[in-house]
Amino acid sequence: MRTYADPPVAFVRGKGSELFDSEGRRYLDFVSGIAVTSLGHAHPDVVAALTSQAETLWHVSNLFGNELATGVAATLNRLIGGGKARGNVFFCNSGAEANECAFKLARRAGAPGRYVVVGTTGSFHGRTLATLAATGQPEKHARFVPMPEGFAHVPYDDLDAAADALADPAAAAFVVEAVQGEGGVRVPSGGYLAGLRQICDELGVLLICDEVQTGLGRTGAWFAFQHEGVLPDVVTMAKALGNGLPVGACWANEETAAAFEPGDHATTFGGQPLAMAAVASTLAVMEREDVCERARRAGERLRNGLADLPGVAEVRGLGLLLGVQLSDVAAKDVVAAALGAGLLLNAVQADTVRLAPSLLITDALLDEALDLFAQALGSARGCG
Repeated sequence: MRTYADPPVAFVRGKGSELFDSEGRRYLDFVSGIAVTSLGHAHPDVVAALTSQAETLWHVSNLFGNELATGVAATLNRLIGGGKARGNVFFCNSGAEANECAFKLARRAGAPGRYVVVGTTGSFHGRTLATLAATGQPEKHARFVPMPEGFAHVPYDDLDAAADALADPAAAAFVVEAVQGEGGVRVPSGGYLAGLRQICDELGVLLICDEVQTGLGRTGAWFAFQHEGVLPDVVTMAKALGNGLPVGACWANEETAAAFEPGDHATTFGGQPLAMAAVASTLAVMEREDVCERARRAGERLRNGLADLPGVAEVRGLGLLLGVQLSDVAAKDVVAAALGAGLLLNAVQADTVRLAPSLLITDALLDEALDLFAQALGSARGCG
């Protein structure tokens, strides 16, 4: 179906941070499938895990036990809680499904009459009807009205507005991105997440953190909320979880997760062995390679190089999730020029380009990408 624009190039092979098109041309991948292939393309450990599992067992459904899923859930619980909290995990197939689970859980866990999920303007939580309703971008709602009820929005990074909205007796949860990705790679003020945690505690509502794009090392911490030392009641993730194999997860602390009973929620493919083999291998590599530290170090190098370029007004973000706001040229023109030069980028706002390379990116490839970005920027500004 024509739900996407015509693709400018078709890729046939990838290795690490490099992609090759049908004509054999090489590109540096600084999109990573939208923050998905955080270990790069065709990582040998993930390939080996998938190959072995494909020869063993692909799928049995959640009617039966699955030791792989249990082990992955334990790892996620450790990475999220840092040994200070315990929770349960629901496995699914995408970030939108993870958020759907979170919203249903909020309704089940809340007191009678509490069903409204409050989110923020500029947010993005998915393309299903419920997650689209939670997304704070009215222009994306227009063609699909009437939208599902039970969602409200307040300005991002505004604690007073959040407190006012959550004072509604019908409020059940607040959903927030610790860094807004599609909203322009926007990092909130220090203390915002901690303030939300305090407000939610005082009013007896859940704090849901959407870490679909920011989770698993991307920002220099396992999860972006950890930069402020807070722990949400519910955490959603996907993208990097399987390094490209479709998989999502919704984690909730034990008290919140206990609101679900058998039959309340399900998905046929969630947590199936092939997906769990990919996740287990991906997480093992991430821990072994200390991707959080790598993202911090590489992100600083990339940020400094970008900030020095003419035509760059601001560099926002954390770790290896960066948004470059341009001063005098359209983001789409820079993206097109970069593609022509052999560098993959994408535009998230009219004036903002997003960079999300592999967390295993080398310094040499970072420097090459900075040179290509500078060439593309100069070309788009009419200076190349």
